[in-house]
Formats: sequence, C-alpha cells, structure tokens
Amino acid sequence: MTVDTKSTLNSGDHRKSVRITSKKSYNKGLFVFDILRAPHGCAVWPAAWLVGPNWPNGGEIDVIEGVHDNTVNQVTLHTSSGCMLDTTKSLVGGSILAAGVDPSNVFTGTPLQADCDANINSNAGCGVLDFDPLSYGSGLNNAGGAVYTTLWDDSGVRIWFFSRDTVPADIIGKTPDPSTWGSPIAFWASSSCPSSFFRDLSMVFDIVLGGDWAGATFSEAGCPGTVADYVTSPTNFANANWAVNSVRVYQ
Repeated sequence: MTVDTKSTLNSGDHRKSVRITSKKSYNKGLFVFDILRAPHGCAVWPAAWLVGPNWPNGGEIDVIEGVHDNTVNQVTLHTSSGCMLDTTKSLVGGSILAAGVDPSNVFTGTPLQADCDANINSNAGCGVLDFDPLSYGSGLNNAGGAVYTTLWDDSGVRIWFFSRDTVPADIIGKTPDPSTWGSPIAFWASSSCPSSFFRDLSMVFDIVLGGDWAGATFSEAGCPGTVADYVTSPTNFANANWAVNSVRVYQ
C-alpha cells in the first residue's frame, strides 16, 4: 500500500494516497498486526487503527501512528465524553511493580493527556508514547518490522509492541496468550473507560499527507519549504508505504 510515487504535481495539488478498511467490524477481540514496513518521511502521517460508526461515539483505537521521521510510536483512544486514561497505572517515572499486582494491569509507555474526549483539546485523545526506537519510522523498518497487538475485552484496552526479534513464540505459532506477555505499553482500564465507549470497530490502514498533525508540525520537524510544495515531487515519498505480513483477529 503506497502513495503515488510517479506523478509530478503543481503546488497545491493533492497527491493520491491510500486508505483501506476491513469489510468486517468487531466487538472485542485480540488484534495482531504483523508489520514488515511502515510509512515515514516529511509530510507523511500514517496510521493503523480501529474505528467505530458515528465517530467519535463508536470509539477509535490508534495502534500505530506518527508523523514525519519520528522515532516513537503513539497509541491513542478517541471517544465521546466520559472515557479517561488512568495515568496512575503507568510504570514511567520510577514506579515499582508492587508484589501481587498483575503486570498486565499496568503499562510501560509514557502517558500524554488523560481525557479521551475527541471534542476537547483539539481531538488529541488520550495517548501513550512508546519510546522504543524500533516502534516507528526507519528504526522499525531497518529491524525487519514488528508485531503490534491490541486486546479489547471487558477489562479494558491493552496494546503491546514486539520488535521482530522479541515476538513471542505463541504469536508466531498462532496461539497467542496475552497473559504471558507482561506489561503492555498502554492500558486503558474499563474502570475509567468502560467498554461501552467502543462498538462495531473496523480496522483501517491509511497514509495521510499533511493534515492536522503532519501539516501543523512540518517546519518544526525540520522539513523543507511548505507541505504544498513538498508534495509536488514523487521522489519525496519513497518511504511512504505499508508492507503488512498479516493481520489476525482472535475472538
């Protein structure tokens, strides 16, 4: 899946890109994304995500997302009002996992905003950053890709990241057991974000050029000129493509 890498455009023209959506929608399950390559580069804003109907009322779970040549992955929920990320469950900042605490009920990523309401904070949602340099961009691609898993069940939403050389044997063997994976990079507990905020989720892969995030941070990221001028050249988007080994859903 790739953007148009052949056409030379005039400034202000729109370069053709790609978005695909699963025909089936889901209510809870384990989603396993085995990614060989993910898009990156100036003006590029890719995402692999789950989204429900009548956004944001059906909910949104962003599994892979970033802009430009970032080296960190951001996972985020966007919902209607009332869903919150419990940041006390984050292990960031020197917290020690207490004896008897289930490792899957805390998370290792760095929390951003706590309120998941898409109608406030410019639709920032409640995101968590994964600072593993292999989780996004050229680091991900140079390492042979990675596996991202999302578990959505009655206890909440959890996301794990596994670099290529750390993928558990149970995932490789198609018998995944999340209870053996340790702490996820993000966990939105149902106690602060009930499962009722999500329904009939479809899987989506897309590549946006510019847009609210990549467009607003283009100069800040050290990208040259303007987005409108940058998108005119097809040679700027050699890395703007997805290569997906598989997507599996277990219910």
